[in-house]
Order: sequence, then structure tokens, then C-alpha cells
Amino acid sequence: MPLKIVRNDITKMAVDAIVNAANESLLGGGGVDGAIHRAAGAGLLAECRTLGGCKTGEAKLTGGYGLPARYVIHTVGPVYVDGRHGERALLESCYRKSLAIALEKGLESVAFPLISSGAYGYPKEQALRVATRVIGDFLLENDMTVYIVIFDKSVLSPKAKPYSDIKKYIDGNLVGVSPLRRLSLPALSKRCFEDAMGAAAPTELTEDGMEGLGDRLKCIDESFSQMLLRKIDEKGMTDAGCYKKANIDRKLFSKIRSDIHYRPSKPTAIAFAIALELSLDETEELLRKAGFALSHSNKFDIIIEYFITKGCYNIYEINEALFAFDQSLLGA
Repeated sequence: MPLKIVRNDITKMAVDAIVNAANESLLGGGGVDGAIHRAAGAGLLAECRTLGGCKTGEAKLTGGYGLPARYVIHTVGPVYVDGRHGERALLESCYRKSLAIALEKGLESVAFPLISSGAYGYPKEQALRVATRVIGDFLLENDMTVYIVIFDKSVLSPKAKPYSDIKKYIDGNLVGVSPLRRLSLPALSKRCFEDAMGAAAPTELTEDGMEGLGDRLKCIDESFSQMLLRKIDEKGMTDAGCYKKANIDRKLFSKIRSDIHYRPSKPTAIAFAIALELSLDETEELLRKAGFALSHSNKFDIIIEYFITKGCYNIYEINEALFAFDQSLLGA
């Protein structure tokens, strides 16, 4: 099951459990903690009084009471000092202990806030990186839908330092109009072009600069689904290993596997390219099977190109950047 980064109010999330960034008393406080207690009502506070508090890095379970969620998992994040006082290990523990409770309880969906990133001062970009890596590792071994809920849009911004190189890359490559990648075959008909490329043909094909269509026409009998499954075999991956690494739901992958004519969305197709660690040319080849292409007139495409050319295939890191730039996320 996938990891989803969403902008929402965690108290409104209709999931099996939401995670509360609590203090050690578990008796309510400010920020997310106070909002959850207010939304849940007096019953939550009454149950929390029976738990005897909670240590930093640990987690405890209560009912959801007036919340849409059935349960609340309370965890106490670290106060950030300078990053050299065990803060990262404690923050990782918050996510692991919370996920362990959800797994033991048989929950199918959990929503996390960005723990410790408010009054406790953990740098937001670093807090998100910890969250995505711990949750991502968990999802490689377990089936669960996990949300990271960002309440404030300013939490992640293209102006933040981790994204400055990406912004420069976008600024250096973004153009107003992306020229058609022309392909060579002078007498090619419009219908043949559409059949080969899986997309509508331009009104006119020109010879100059057209290369490679002959090779592509040799492969028109291979659909996106067939190419994907072939690539998985060539990479020595299992189906589960691939769709989990792509942040794709198992049910969606089953549809793709069972229907050779299945046309995925562009983010889904790219997610598989990232999971398979395809080169830029290989990624574009896979995209063409789904009727898409990468373009320098599209910020989303340029960000994908940036990560592939850098050899970075961590889908959660890519999604962090896409989220910061208000773009669609990969997979989920």
C-alpha cells in the first residue's frame, strides 16, 4: 500500500487511526495535540488519564471518540536542540512504534502529522525526510495506507534550501513551448503514428530531425503492461518489490498485470520507471507505451528529469520535492 503526502487537517482524516504528536503527560497541549483533544472531546482526555503518560520516542493507543478516526496513536517526539542529542533516533522511534501499534491492531490506514516540526523545533524538511524514510521502509514489508498530513502550505516551500538546486534546474530548462520530438518516416500515415505512439498525431509530420520511429514501429506489438512486466523480469525484481518501490497500490498493479491494454496515468507510469531505476531514455520509452512524453514546458517533467539525471531513484524524496513545488505525486 502507498505513502501519501496530503495537505489537510488531521482531525478530519477518516482513517483507522490518526497519530497525535503529544507531550509526555498525554493530557493535551497546543498545536496538533490540542486540536486532536478538542475534536475528540472529553472522552479522549479521560482515557489518556489512565495511561500514566508516555516517554519520548514511545507510543500508546486510545479510542478516537468524536474524531472520524477509530483510534488515536499518541507519540511523544523529541525537542530539537542541534541534531546531536539523539533527536533523529527518537523521531524515527516515534514513527516505528506508532506503525508497530497499527500493525498489531490490524489497521489498514494511518495518518501522521509531521511530528516535532512545530513547537518542538525539528527542521521541517529534515522531519519530513525522517518520516518518509521510516514509513517507506515499513511499507516495503507491510501492507498499509499511510498518510503524512501537512496542515500549512508553508511547511515545505520551493524556496527552502534542499530544493534550491531543483529550482535552478527548473529555471534553466523550463520553456514556454515544447517542440515535438519528431520521428523519421516520411510516408508514415496519421493512423500509423497514433497506433505506434499511443497518442494523437500532429496534423503534419516533417522529415527534418525525425529519427527513431522505425525502431519504435518494430515494438508496437508490446503494450505498456507487457513492457513493464518484461522490465521487472530483466531487473530481477518481484512484482511486489516493484509496485511497493513504486509506491503503487497492489490492486492497481493487479489491474495492470491482468489487462495488457491498461493505460496508466502519467505519474503511475513514471513511478514504475523510478522503481525500475530506468535511464532517461528508458523512462521515455516506457512512457510512450502509455501515450506520454517528458516535456520541458512542464515543471513536473523537469523535476522528474532532474532526479533521473542525478541517479536519485528514491520515490519518497522525489515526492517531497514534487509536493514542495505543488506538483502531482508519484504512485499514490
